[in-house]
Amino acid sequence: MLAVLAGLATGCQPQPEPTPTASVFASEEEAFAAAEETYRAYVDALNQVDLSDPETFEAVYAWTTGELNATDRKNFSAWHADGYSKSGEARITETRAGAVHRLGSPDVTVRMEACYDVSAVDVVDKEGKSVVSPERPSLQRLALVFVTADTPTSLGIDAISPAEGDLNC
Repeated sequence: MLAVLAGLATGCQPQPEPTPTASVFASEEEAFAAAEETYRAYVDALNQVDLSDPETFEAVYAWTTGELNATDRKNFSAWHADGYSKSGEARITETRAGAVHRLGSPDVTVRMEACYDVSAVDVVDKEGKSVVSPERPSLQRLALVFVTADTPTSLGIDAISPAEGDLNC
């Protein structure tokens, strides 16, 4: 009893056990659903971009992290400065779940593939000339990496790259 009183008098109190942080998702299915919802929100934000109005870029940035966020910021700023304009909308035609890493932790990584149809999208310069490469495929097979982020879905897109595999785009 004297030891407890002495500890309280000197400010030394037992420290509580750290509480482990719960995982963001209860299952792989829940993580994949969040990843697809995140990607659809990102594409919706891209479709709403007006290259003459940088305020419209913010919704895109809100769904990205890391290098993808930095690349989007650089590209949209350059396109705005160059006076480009965008027309048409892209759409997701198919998604496929990949893998979930660290499901039991607060730092989840989700991989997914998607078919992305950009056939209706054009970007033109100040003179109205398209700056889209004639070699750009209308349907693109993409590999996406999502990480835990402060978004409505708890995921942000960390990377997008061309995918290899049998996803039929």
